[in-house]
Amino acid sequence: MALHKVEDIRNIAFCGHGTAGKTTLVDKFLNKTGTVKRPASVDDKTSICDFDEEEKHHKHTIEASVVHFEHGGKHFNVIDTPGYPDFIGQTIGALRAVDVAVIVINAHSGIGVNTRRVFKESGDAGLGRIIVINKMDTENIDYPKLLASIQELFGSACVPYNVPIGSGHDFKGVASVLHPPADTTGALIDPHKYSDKLLESIIEIDEEVTAKYFDGEVPDDAHLADLAAHAVAGGTLIPVLCCAGKADLGVNELLDALALCAPSPALVPRKAKDASGNEVELKPDPAGPLVAQVFKTRIDPFVQKISFVRLFSGTLKKEDTVHASTARKGLKIAQLFRVQASETQPIDAAGAGDIVALTKMEDLHTNCTLGDYTMTPIKFPTPMVGLAVTPKTRGDEAKLSGALHKLVEEDPTFHTDRDQQTHELVATGMSELHLQLLRERLKRRDKVELESHEPKIPYRETIANNAEGSYRHKKQSGGRGQFGEVHIRMYPFPEGTKVEDFVTKARFPSMREFHFDKDSNFLWVDSIVGGTIPNNFLPAVEKGFKERLGKGVIAGYRVKNVCVEVHFGKHHPVDSSEAAFKTAGSMAFRNVFQQAKPSLLEPIVTLHVTVPGEKLGDISSDMSGRRGRVLGMDSAGGDLQTVNAVVPLAEVTTYARALSSITGGQGSYTMEFSHYDVVPGNIQKEIMEKAVMKEEEEE
Repeated sequence: MALHKVEDIRNIAFCGHGTAGKTTLVDKFLNKTGTVKRPASVDDKTSICDFDEEEKHHKHTIEASVVHFEHGGKHFNVIDTPGYPDFIGQTIGALRAVDVAVIVINAHSGIGVNTRRVFKESGDAGLGRIIVINKMDTENIDYPKLLASIQELFGSACVPYNVPIGSGHDFKGVASVLHPPADTTGALIDPHKYSDKLLESIIEIDEEVTAKYFDGEVPDDAHLADLAAHAVAGGTLIPVLCCAGKADLGVNELLDALALCAPSPALVPRKAKDASGNEVELKPDPAGPLVAQVFKTRIDPFVQKISFVRLFSGTLKKEDTVHASTARKGLKIAQLFRVQASETQPIDAAGAGDIVALTKMEDLHTNCTLGDYTMTPIKFPTPMVGLAVTPKTRGDEAKLSGALHKLVEEDPTFHTDRDQQTHELVATGMSELHLQLLRERLKRRDKVELESHEPKIPYRETIANNAEGSYRHKKQSGGRGQFGEVHIRMYPFPEGTKVEDFVTKARFPSMREFHFDKDSNFLWVDSIVGGTIPNNFLPAVEKGFKERLGKGVIAGYRVKNVCVEVHFGKHHPVDSSEAAFKTAGSMAFRNVFQQAKPSLLEPIVTLHVTVPGEKLGDISSDMSGRRGRVLGMDSAGGDLQTVNAVVPLAEVTTYARALSSITGGQGSYTMEFSHYDVVPGNIQKEIMEKAVMKEEEEE
């Protein structure tokens, strides 16, 4: 049996920009509902949600934290998420697990860059949204102006659900808009002004109720509560509420509003795919087929690996054996847990709509689906800021490898890769801050300290023209010799080209088969006729190609976007070997590549830079100096503007420092991978000269 009825579950992610007070509000909920009785404060390092040492030290959330409590007859699963864009991956994972996003805004500083980001991400995820203006007890607040900015930026669906009575040290609480009190003295706006608008936004979701309303029939409160949840789920209503979390003003009203307006899992449609790839609409039915997804992984030093799971359909029980998309055979559920921040409590079963945790299941990873259907993978942003890292203490290599594996498991926006050219271990994250905090975690949790070098730019090599040629590998040094000859044609294979459209009989009339490597966007075609290269040597030729893909040709970077056709060769009945044909394949690739107008590609990123309006000229000028191109500008509310630009990654690896200097700490930005583009000739020449010098030094 499921522990909670689906209609009584409220799954909520608290998100927004840093310093908005999200964690304080969630801590306050746990205290006010009697779920946790000890004091909780971010400032005093006693927060329930911010329990990691790094979070306590820096006094801000670094990873998503799951808690639960009961209020108003509803069971709440709440996920507190980081406010800094550097940790957006944690927020994106959390959004898959919930049905509504509560977007918290700092009343004093207004709409931050991450506010905009999470509003869009939650909308793209199909979630309901509720806006909370927190810290109404801070000074110099212009509530009417902030409300107008919210409505201008996020749309007319944003309607006050309550209004503040006073602000700053005069903030006394909130007044309901739906049922305004008789005395509204001190209210910053008249709640009566928005009563009809709020009511109409609620009933708009139901045409029959709307028709009756305009005929003079107003639904009762119970019916309005049901309609409000539907309206939030459908996006016709985005309630705007006010509070002061630390001062405990408006918090009770916020809890009550969430119990009434936040949609249950039954109101948010979800889809999956069956074994045949057909799309199936999921119903949050505890008696239905099991469909659940791992949305977050945490490595705990005591209970080891914790997989956080959202159930979309069916029931999960202790001792069940279930299918997992990342495991070869069925997995036995040894134990289920309900999570309260850093603590876990064993349970026997959980049903559709609930959020639970599984422990010590090594075959489960973030994005894994449990059950016979498959959920769409959560799309995490591509990390773009890299550091070459080595352990500070000799002999810690094996220890470092295990520690980094834990971080990769926990954080989908953190990658590691061993560079084949330099043999350096490159760690890639969302920003310098992201990587710095992960280094702190390595030091605390795994007792591994790192040394690092400047960010390494992942340039790529490619070609612009067709070319053909051959290479004969012939060596005689006593005894059996080595012989292998490979003839190839090489073609540009642009990103996004469909293999089926490219590999046609018109282009490759003698084609026997082809192989495609998605990671390098590399295609090789076998057009050998008459056995000029025996079939048993063709895998060796392919190995030679792939070795060259990794080593590069003109500057030592990976090759991508290339097609190679093997159309002729020669062999010797005694001296030919796999090693000979591997060498011939690699050298033929190198020689023909150099004839095909080779060039370097560099990663281009999209920057969204939010700054005060007076700094727009400085930002535009700075972008130009970084080879960037401004695409446009958007209002970010108030005096803030967001500059959207594309710029080479090489020019912005330390952009956080530059932006802080330009704006006096008032700017913020998000960065995401856009595409690869050709490096300008003068810069390409410099990169190639450095590569040659480095090669000569190593020799």
